[in-house]
Amino acid sequence: MEEFWDYIEQYKVVSEESKAAWSALLKESEVRKDDYLLKNGVVPKEITFIKKGLFSYEYTNEKGDKVIKKFFPENHLVSSTSAMLQQQHGNFSIQALEDCEVVSYSFEGFRALTEKYSDIAAFYIKYLEQKWVIEKEFDEITLKSETAKQRYLAFKNRYPDLIPRLKLHHIASYLAITPTQLSRIRAEL
Repeated sequence: MEEFWDYIEQYKVVSEESKAAWSALLKESEVRKDDYLLKNGVVPKEITFIKKGLFSYEYTNEKGDKVIKKFFPENHLVSSTSAMLQQQHGNFSIQALEDCEVVSYSFEGFRALTEKYSDIAAFYIKYLEQKWVIEKEFDEITLKSETAKQRYLAFKNRYPDLIPRLKLHHIASYLAITPTQLSRIRAEL
């Protein structure tokens, strides 16, 4: 659990009392490669911290192609946040690309803690600001404004540890190009 608390405290140091209350919600489990943590069409109920492994956050477009929106490696939280907040069926699936070890907790239970513990609420605000405003906006602008080659180079520079863990089609899907286009770009470099 140490990895979990180290991650949380990157955003906000929480008191021992808050940790104890939050710990009561935590449960550890494993997700096997190719299994789904969350499937499209399900109302998400939990937030998951990745201790070990790699997930893709994906949807199927109107042509039936799998489109990867984001990768979640170790030391990240993952869920279909907007669906969870709205208590609606999600449009995204979260699939394990490797065998994974995770720590999950109930979103409903967590929200109750944010009302009781101001330090947990402060964590939640800082986390949402960083992940779902600052980083998400940067990713969306980059994907729309750069060439395929620029997007690949930016991905390679930003996530060098992911490259050897991913298949070519995973990277291509994330970059919104075909595997053939990605092979050509890599051959040019």
